[in-house]
Amino acid sequence: MNGQNIIGFKYAPLQGTTFKATNPATATNLDGDFYPASAAIVNDAMQLAATAYPVYKSISKNRKAEFLRAIAAGIDALGDELIDRAMAESGLPQARLQGERGRTTAQLKMFADLVAEGSWVEAVIDEALPERQPLPRPDLRKMLVPLGPVVVFGASNFPLAFSVAGGDTASALAAGCPVVVKAHAAHPGTSALVGEAIMKAAQKTGMPDGVFSLLYDDGFTVGTALVQHDLAKAVTFTGSYKGGMALYHLAQQRPVPIPLFAEMGSINPVIFLPQALENKAEELAKQYAASITLGAGQFCTNPGLMLGVKSAGLDRFETALAEAVGAIPSATMLTGGICANYEHLAIDMLQQPGVEVIAQATSKAVKSNQALAVVTKVSAAQFLANAKLKEEVFGPYSLLVVADDIVQLTEVVASLEGQLTLTLMAENSELGGYTDLINKATDIAGRVILNGVPTGVEVCGAMQHSGPFPATTDSRFTSVGTSAIRRFVRPVSWQNWEPALLPDELKPGNPLNIWRMVNQQWTK
Repeated sequence: MNGQNIIGFKYAPLQGTTFKATNPATATNLDGDFYPASAAIVNDAMQLAATAYPVYKSISKNRKAEFLRAIAAGIDALGDELIDRAMAESGLPQARLQGERGRTTAQLKMFADLVAEGSWVEAVIDEALPERQPLPRPDLRKMLVPLGPVVVFGASNFPLAFSVAGGDTASALAAGCPVVVKAHAAHPGTSALVGEAIMKAAQKTGMPDGVFSLLYDDGFTVGTALVQHDLAKAVTFTGSYKGGMALYHLAQQRPVPIPLFAEMGSINPVIFLPQALENKAEELAKQYAASITLGAGQFCTNPGLMLGVKSAGLDRFETALAEAVGAIPSATMLTGGICANYEHLAIDMLQQPGVEVIAQATSKAVKSNQALAVVTKVSAAQFLANAKLKEEVFGPYSLLVVADDIVQLTEVVASLEGQLTLTLMAENSELGGYTDLINKATDIAGRVILNGVPTGVEVCGAMQHSGPFPATTDSRFTSVGTSAIRRFVRPVSWQNWEPALLPDELKPGNPLNIWRMVNQQWTK
């Protein structure tokens, strides 16, 4: 583990203080010294990316696809070394990280297929109408083009799938944008391994120097400098509301503002309708005990809020939930800081008026940074009166809000801010009676789930992983799935250009699915 800053294909000069990764389960330092990037190194990385941009964006779609597939192959070739290091740095179990590696390589291949197919650029042609009256129409052709260098912040809770070669990097590279990654300080060794795999893939496939860079920092200096750098054209971030908003303001306060696509958290409300509780309260309790505690609750889609109307079914659900949660052992959280913050926020919630514990894990292991699951409840009236109860507690925590009737339950839903997900647990036969509630659900969430759990995000074309503010800074885009590529492009029209000078996608006879306006009718 060399721990060096990675700049393009070159190792940067090492200087200044170092930091080490920590095993959260043992609270001990791991091998490897890592060097925060200096201001000069940040500038070098951005200059390299800017130089690579005009070359990389013009490389054929098939070569870009080859590059993405080579990255996936390189990550797979790391084998157990990558999984072992990620386990040591995150406290996550082997099976979880093996699955996450599979997701990481699968989405790289998914974007490779998207790029190779080519129609994602949305090429549109309005052919000239020289005889049109009262004025002729010029020849107009439009398609999506890349923005330029993209800054990606690695996420703490997904050291592979939302990190150095995660969905943000994969979609930006697919769009034709060079990428500069700021590695998360919690897993620098994992980041180094993946970063070197990307560099080797770039060299193997003949990509320009600077198409990818990886920088380290154990604080905020490097991230701030990257967002403020005048060569950066877009930024992605997955993390806390506080962190996301700090970066958002930096991006907006630049002389030339740039988009910052931040996923900042969500309490992911789950609505239990009466008939579903009546028919299967115990089954639902087991299902949600598992979802609340999955990965120590460290998922952005963790069900942090549950809603129901007073009933015998809801009482049975509470009893079964207490039993199921009480049997779940503690789990290691990603970092000591995340664990301490979870305990602080959970205690703060317990001190709010009317909040009482209904379920709590009881077995705390000897390991460091262990999180015990806690589920609380409060009346709908008290929830509506206390904005504090709508805040996210990142970890295995959830709050059950008990409403007097469906009118009050609908009022609670209407009071919620933007969410990544909203789930309804219901019998199909009862859904027709809750149209107003369902309509409000689609107003506040990016993904509306029926009879499932919010944890688990499928990587595919139909996935929308975002939501209205404050879940994200721009709900029109997604950070998961093929549509994630849209964050890093903009439309450009070419008017009256000679065919030979046009991009390939806009040239006559291109086999892609290009829409044309001919004689006032859209055709393919």
